[in-house]
Amino acid sequence: MTRHLLIGLTALLLAACAPSATPEPDAPPPAPEITLPDAREGVVTDRFARLALQCVHREYPNKISHVMNSAADASTPRELHPAFYGCFDWHSSVHGHWLLARILNTDPDTPYRDAIITALGHSFTPENIEGEIAYFRVEGRTSFERPYGTAWLLQLMTELRESDLPEARTWASTLEPLEALIEAETSSWLTKLAYPIRLGTHNQTAFAFGLMLDWSRANNAGAFNAQLTRKVLEFHSNDVNCPLGYEPSGEDFLSPCLMEADLMRRVMQADQYATWLKAFLPQIPTNGAADWLLPGVVLDPTDGKLVHLDGVNLSRAWALQGIASALPEGDARIPSLLAAAELHKETGIAAVSDTHYSGSHWLASFATYLETRRGISPQ
Repeated sequence: MTRHLLIGLTALLLAACAPSATPEPDAPPPAPEITLPDAREGVVTDRFARLALQCVHREYPNKISHVMNSAADASTPRELHPAFYGCFDWHSSVHGHWLLARILNTDPDTPYRDAIITALGHSFTPENIEGEIAYFRVEGRTSFERPYGTAWLLQLMTELRESDLPEARTWASTLEPLEALIEAETSSWLTKLAYPIRLGTHNQTAFAFGLMLDWSRANNAGAFNAQLTRKVLEFHSNDVNCPLGYEPSGEDFLSPCLMEADLMRRVMQADQYATWLKAFLPQIPTNGAADWLLPGVVLDPTDGKLVHLDGVNLSRAWALQGIASALPEGDARIPSLLAAAELHKETGIAAVSDTHYSGSHWLASFATYLETRRGISPQ
C-alpha cells in the first residue's frame, strides 16, 4: 500500500514538473491560416508580396540576436518578439511587414490585399508592440538592431502613415511608442558616434541614415532631421576617391561607396552634390556605358552569407538611380549611372525566388524598394 502511494505521489510530482505543451501566457496567438491567390502574369511585385506573406509569421528557421542577462531570458523567437518574429530575423521581419504595407500603397488592385490586411492586423496589436518595447528596454539591449533594423522600422512607419487604409492609421498609432523609443535612442547614439560605419552589411550607417532622413522629412521630425543632417555632413562632406573598384566584398549586400553617394544627395543641393560626387566617385564615365560597374556574382545561393551579393545588386541599382536623379539635368554622367542601374536591376530581380529561404526571406523587400522607387519617389 505504502509502495503504491509513493509511486502515485512520484507520478504526480513528475507530471507537475513536466514541460507544458501550452504556449507561454505572454506568447502571441498563432498566426491565422491564409490562402494566397495566384500571382498575376507579368506583375513582378505579386511575387514579392507572396514571399513576404509566406515568411512574416514563419518562426523557424530563425537567427536571433539576443542579449541574455540570465537563464530566464531563454525564450523562443515568438516570445521574445511577438510582432516581428518571422522571416528568419528581426530586421527581415520588419522590412517584410514594410513590403506588405508598400504593396497596399502602390498597387490598389493587388489580389493580396485581404491577405496583407489580415497579416498586418495579426502583427500590429497593442499587446504585441508592448512586447517589442519591453524587449528594447531590458539592460544591455540599447544597440539591438541598430541602425539597420531600427531604420527599417521607421520606414515602416512612413508607409503606414501614407496609407489611405483606415486600418493603417490604427496600426501606426499602435506602433508610435516603439517609433518614439527608436527615435530617442538613435538621437542619443548620434551624439556619441565618432565615425561613420563603412561596412557592406547591417551595421553600415550610410544606408540606415538615408532611410532615417526620409522618415524624418515625411513625419515632420525636424529636430532629428537637423541632428542627423549635421552628422552626415560632418562625416562625409570631405570624402574623396571612394575605392569602388575594391567592391563588392564577399558578403556585401550594401555598397559602402554607392550608399554614401545616395545618402549625400539627401543633404546637398544639386550643383553642390554634382561637384562633391566628381571628387568622391571620379570613375563614373560619361560615355553611357553600363560595364564600368559589373553585378556581383553568387556561386551558392543556399549560403546565407554568399547570397548577400544578390542583395548588393538590388541596392546598387536603387543607389545608382538615386544618384542620377539628384544630378542637374544634362549631367554627362547620368546615362552611365542609369545603364549600370538597369544592368544591376535585371540581375538582382532575376535572383528573387522562393527556391532558397536563405534569400527569399529578405530579397523581396530589397526588390520592392527598388521596383517601387521608394527612395526616390515622394510616395
